[in-house]
Amino acid sequence: MARTLLSRLLALGILGFAATAQAATLDGLAVQVTNTSEPVLCAEKDNVAINFASPEVKSFRIEAVHPAYMGSLKQDRWEPDWTACEDISEATSTKPHPVMHTLYEDDQVRIMGLSFSEFWRPMETTVTIGGKVTRNIHLMQLLKKHKGKAEEVIAMYPGDGYWRIKPLPPQHLEWTAYGSSFIVGPIEFDQRPIANLKDVAFDPKTMTFALTLAKGGKAHVAVANLNEERMTLDVEFDQPVTGMPFATLRSMYVTEFNADVARIAVREQKARSWREEMIMNFRDATATDAWMGRLVPSRHNTSAPDMMFNHFRGPLGASR
Repeated sequence: MARTLLSRLLALGILGFAATAQAATLDGLAVQVTNTSEPVLCAEKDNVAINFASPEVKSFRIEAVHPAYMGSLKQDRWEPDWTACEDISEATSTKPHPVMHTLYEDDQVRIMGLSFSEFWRPMETTVTIGGKVTRNIHLMQLLKKHKGKAEEVIAMYPGDGYWRIKPLPPQHLEWTAYGSSFIVGPIEFDQRPIANLKDVAFDPKTMTFALTLAKGGKAHVAVANLNEERMTLDVEFDQPVTGMPFATLRSMYVTEFNADVARIAVREQKARSWREEMIMNFRDATATDAWMGRLVPSRHNTSAPDMMFNHFRGPLGASR
């Protein structure tokens, strides 16, 4: 970790970021990282969009890691904040309780499928598990069985390609919140960034999701690591995504004390240190690593994880 970042964290008394974000990958492909975020006053709108693009990338890694302050967190906050929300409210956002289906269960995991009475866009995406095809699943939840409980660690929306992930809860907390979302491309725009998928298949033996892309080809998303510190997903495309981003992080920022993501740190190509900025001030970079998260607790989804994108690789694992 860069000396400037480490010294700042030590000055703040925040220990653990070096373990949280890990070291720079050093040999990864450098990709275009751009910011298309827009300022808002409403904490219930996803206004942050950090895009990742490269015509060479065939695989990369996404990690969700508990924030550096997690060990000292005594009070969590996850209730919606409708302050200054002009066009949406709790009343307009409340939907009838979804119909819930158990799509798969064994001694390690449970996969739930939720069907809502309405969804924000038409969808024909199917969900396939063990050869069984199910339609009208608007939300898939993966629950990991851990210490006698089934802990939800992945929420995935087949209809627009949005994911939320989080590690298992640390020992001193019974539960943690989701925060930032991400999309695995090709990323298109339909009122907001989305990924058009034909089918989402899950193999419980390998803990791998196979995404059949509407534009052709597939993406595989494998759970490579899951513990009480981090969740790691390895993503692989059967062909690079050209002409549009291959991934986008979506999140919320109103103020640093009311945000799901407040800061970004990127390791730019051949740089000897990390570049750090407030998320709304960042514009673009050519980088091998990008961390997006919080260094101080927020009043919104306080326990939600930081996110890391790195290990960008080209065909046959090529990097430069």
